[in-house]
Amino acid sequence: MFRVSVGTAALSSFRLEKLRAALLAVAPTVVLQDTRHCYFSALSVRSLPVAQAGLLDKVLGLDKRAGEPKQATDATRVLVVPRLGTISPWSTKATDIAQHCGLTGVQRIERGVVYYLYGKNGRPLGKAEQAAVWPLLHDRMTESVLTDVESAPEKIFQHGKPCPLSSVNVLKGGSKALEQANREMGLALSADEIGYLVENFKKLKRNPTDVELMMFAQANSEHCRHKIFNADWVIDGQVQDMSLFGMIRNTHKVSPQGTVVAYSDNSSVIEGARVERFYPRPDGSYAFSDELVHTLMKVETHNHPTAIAPFAGAATGSGGEIRDEGATGTGSRPKAGLTGFSVSNLNIPGFEQPWESPYGKPSRIVTALQIMLDGPLGGAAFNNEFGRPNLTGYFRTFEENVSGEMRGYHKPIMLAGGVGNISAIHTHKHELPVGALVVHLGGPGMLIGLGGGAASSMDTGSNAENLDFDSVQRGNPEMQRRAQEVIDRCWQLGAANPILSIHDVGAGGMSNALPELVHGGGRGARFELRKIPLDETGMSPKQIWCNESQERYVLAIAPERLAQFRAFCERERCPFAVVGVATEDDQLVVHDAEFNNDSVNMPLSVLLGKPPKMTRDVAREIPRLSACDIGKIELHDAVGRVLRLPSVANKTFLISIGDRTVGGMTARDQMVGPWQVPVADVAVTLMGFNTNRAEAFALGERTPLALVNAPASGRMAVGEALTNIAAARIEKIGDIKLSANWMAAAGHHGEDAALFDTVRAVGMELCPQLGIGIPVGKDSMSMKTVWKDGKEDKSVTAPLSLIITAFAPCPDARDTLTPQLAADLDTTLLLVDLGQGKNRMGGSALAQVYKQVGDVAPDVDDAAALKAYFELIQKLNAAGTLLSYHDRSDGGAFVTLCEMSFASHVGLNIHLDEQHGDTLRALFNEELGAVVQVRNRDVKYVLQLATEAGLKSVRKIATLNETGMIIVTRGGEEIYAESGATLQRIWSETTYQMQKLRDNPVCAQQEFDRLLDVADPGLHVKLSYDPNQAPATFRAVLDPLSSALIPRARPKIAILREQGVNGQVEMAAAFDRAGFASVDVHMSDIISGRVKLGDFKGVAACGGFSYGDVL
Repeated sequence: MFRVSVGTAALSSFRLEKLRAALLAVAPTVVLQDTRHCYFSALSVRSLPVAQAGLLDKVLGLDKRAGEPKQATDATRVLVVPRLGTISPWSTKATDIAQHCGLTGVQRIERGVVYYLYGKNGRPLGKAEQAAVWPLLHDRMTESVLTDVESAPEKIFQHGKPCPLSSVNVLKGGSKALEQANREMGLALSADEIGYLVENFKKLKRNPTDVELMMFAQANSEHCRHKIFNADWVIDGQVQDMSLFGMIRNTHKVSPQGTVVAYSDNSSVIEGARVERFYPRPDGSYAFSDELVHTLMKVETHNHPTAIAPFAGAATGSGGEIRDEGATGTGSRPKAGLTGFSVSNLNIPGFEQPWESPYGKPSRIVTALQIMLDGPLGGAAFNNEFGRPNLTGYFRTFEENVSGEMRGYHKPIMLAGGVGNISAIHTHKHELPVGALVVHLGGPGMLIGLGGGAASSMDTGSNAENLDFDSVQRGNPEMQRRAQEVIDRCWQLGAANPILSIHDVGAGGMSNALPELVHGGGRGARFELRKIPLDETGMSPKQIWCNESQERYVLAIAPERLAQFRAFCERERCPFAVVGVATEDDQLVVHDAEFNNDSVNMPLSVLLGKPPKMTRDVAREIPRLSACDIGKIELHDAVGRVLRLPSVANKTFLISIGDRTVGGMTARDQMVGPWQVPVADVAVTLMGFNTNRAEAFALGERTPLALVNAPASGRMAVGEALTNIAAARIEKIGDIKLSANWMAAAGHHGEDAALFDTVRAVGMELCPQLGIGIPVGKDSMSMKTVWKDGKEDKSVTAPLSLIITAFAPCPDARDTLTPQLAADLDTTLLLVDLGQGKNRMGGSALAQVYKQVGDVAPDVDDAAALKAYFELIQKLNAAGTLLSYHDRSDGGAFVTLCEMSFASHVGLNIHLDEQHGDTLRALFNEELGAVVQVRNRDVKYVLQLATEAGLKSVRKIATLNETGMIIVTRGGEEIYAESGATLQRIWSETTYQMQKLRDNPVCAQQEFDRLLDVADPGLHVKLSYDPNQAPATFRAVLDPLSSALIPRARPKIAILREQGVNGQVEMAAAFDRAGFASVDVHMSDIISGRVKLGDFKGVAACGGFSYGDVL
């Protein structure tokens, strides 16, 4: 039975007005009266008792305001619900709430939105009107449209019967039968792989099942197997000695110091330090534990799903990377994240820029603008709800006709990465004993994300649209939080950790994760397909085994530890199931009790063995390019354009959507200074509550340079990462480790050879010369979008793209430099120019905003100079000589100086001596380097040290003024002057326009206008008391070294949390610092009677998304 309830308005007033305006633009005769949430409840009883019905209404927030709007009788009701056949994250969490409130008769709750619409002259909508407005009312990738509210529950809650197994007759049909299946199932198998499978199944004397074929396709996709990076290479007819991966591994071979785990697990592990970790003991009491703790580093991409459904794609990209960290070794803890986006031109309505020329796109993907409106929200939402601060990132737009072909990011880059911590005793997985239990931990399997691994390995457009549709996933971070809590309970047992090995469930679903788990443990396995938790009964064996439902882990434990593990899961309310057992042989068997047959029965050596190795036989191409023509560009116009370019401009709209302090370990986020300007070079996180030891991480990417000089773009990405992370205190350059994320359009003319040359430049030359290893990375080799526009074939090909993320341990987080200038007129700003005055403009922001590319790109000409630069900055930082620091990157030195001014609300006098043409090059070239602020008395000393280090191009670039103006002089003559507030407004226009579209436009306007208030003091401390007169016990809270002053009797306080809560550890640490004895208490402890609140002196209710804050 079903119950339908109409709730309150689904859209706030400003969002309703936005939608009305959008509808008016496409269908002027359509009027949107209002919206309502509509709740559908599937019941296990004919009807709910009155008391239970009232309780359900209360849970759903139904009150006197609920119900249909007035005069809605004649309206066309359009109901938008989660895609039929799927279960939304909202439904999962709301159903949990109802059942935990005692509503046992409620099986599932789902929510939709009803739109009340009128057509011409108040009549119901006609078919043409419906076709025009429906695309604006729903996301076709994640939602369905229904027109009959009353019959909707039958469609929403429809359950199919289990579908049977199927097979492909290769014994009779041979390769042709498999080729047909390859096309129909979107397997992306090569001809060699088809031959390999036919050969092996003929040896097995049977036909492969569709489950086995999909599993093989996922496990051996480019996405999972990195076939191009492991391929043999022939370039211009010459056989190359090493694979791409071999050249990356060379960096670790040359510089292994400081790396604990490389290339063999879900994340890399680098050496950390001995610190005091704070977590609850088995009895729930929080305490500090002195441990050797290492640092996790991982950076992923989630490009294909983000092009189709940006919110879900970015959310699950972040979620998958978080699981990678948590599933390293035998369990670990993610701590802080990063996100990045590369897209084509935004073309913001009413804010189109001179360099933007609309080119079109295929219907199966969304626009760059939609990606940047929805994608960042998805990544932030997952990080927020899971409880991880997002502390750094990047944003680039690029779309340009280069040498007659369109280059850009119609297939976007969505970067998700982060750092975490792992105990030194948990860094390596164990071999599995025969009989070890294999456990599924986390959410249920659903019919979503099927074939994503294979789909993401294809050029966008080469796959059928319905298969692209199938590869979209959905995220439920609250479920992942529960699973992480179980993992935390395990590793917190130290040497008694029950986890033997653990993997996250990502690309390929269970079909990839479970074989990897047992194969890595040196075993085969037998699995029971129907033991896998499911939310949909009608799924076929292929769908059960291969779907990419999120928030799932697989792990192995000894049978005697099952009871303990079950207790952890029940306390955290995290679903789990024993789905298999490790066996001594090499066989992988997946038995289906529903049909009493084997969906899979094949040797692991066939699945994960050595299919035919790829050979890439390619040729180099020399790009046909023109030099940058900047002779007629006016400085004033150049400033305006460059400051509005998204890769240069203010990125607040990407940052303010997330909690940057959750977890209590953030030492440096993106926002700098009293006015919180997003210009930080580096992110820094503490390793514990009682230490200043920290980890730093920073990004580097210079992708447009690849169109001019691909190897230079790779070297510059490494260089930019180093000039960014140099703002943190790092003892030596060899402590830095890099993640390398490679994106390319493999097969596009010239790109393969450019990729090879760039990998060689980074892996065989620059990084070994610097003494830096690359222990982790990712590749995405299908960065091309193809489609038909009428009869015209169109394509957009991404530039070869290397995104570098640098990670390093820091001895003291307090020594991190920022771009905030000291308001001291007796100081000078020095430009450290690693370009040695070459001022090369190829691929620069200035070139881009004038629709040029250039023919000569900046480069790292001297690795020794880059190393000397890093060591010089560290030496000056350690000595306290540097007052502020900001690297030179997108927009050149002019933007570097402007951002320092914006963060500090001081004016600058910028000094140049060049002629007009050289002035633009001097201000806007993007050679490596930085601007540092030093006291005038230290200038001579700094210049001397720079000369001794071999850095000859260091000169005075600017001084401070009290006028708030940014003034440029050439040869003593003023050539440009503008107020810092005006320039900051120009720099902030892009973020304002995006916030106005995405958020409440009134609030966006208020924030934008705040920049006009030159009297705004920013964040500042104003005490209402004299801290020197505070009681001794209060001073002890502020100073942990004075903790002896805190009374020894520590009152017990319950640190209370519900499922999904993520702020309990920092809450416990705060109460511990204040002299309390903190105890971890879950609501399930109280409900079960394991804990009584009467045993405590107080209760602290923790925040952070209980049940995902859905009700």
